[in-house]
Amino acid sequence: MDKLNLQNPLFATYVIAASLMILKAVSMSWLTVARMIQVKGGFRAPEDLRKTPFNPDPKPEQLAPDDRVERIRRIQQNDLESLPFFLAAGFLFVLTDPSLLLARVLLYGYVVSRLLHFAAYLTARNHETRATFWSVGSLILVFMTCWTLVAALGH
Repeated sequence: MDKLNLQNPLFATYVIAASLMILKAVSMSWLTVARMIQVKGGFRAPEDLRKTPFNPDPKPEQLAPDDRVERIRRIQQNDLESLPFFLAAGFLFVLTDPSLLLARVLLYGYVVSRLLHFAAYLTARNHETRATFWSVGSLILVFMTCWTLVAALGH
């Protein structure tokens, strides 16, 4: 398909936004591990209490939940719940051949909303702040999906 190449600015916009979101989601695993090492806790598996260079003095309480680690896990769970919808909705949306401006506003707007949601969650902002950023991203997904549905029904 002519639309699915990086010379097409619409598809390139999607590829950039999708790549940023995938990198962000993957980085959450690394951030979880870094936080576990930092706090020396928040482990989940009993075998994590074995003596290793990263855990030279294991203690049973290291298996207890640690809010600093759990916060990262909640952020990652939120990403894993929303990222597949963004990847699918964004891809289908680009196939409808919207204007480049609209695609950039929506796709990059989604990325920005998710990064702001991450920052708000990581820094323990109140629910209303997190919900605002989450809602922006969710509404973008709804808009792109409805746009795509209308375009498909029109054919």
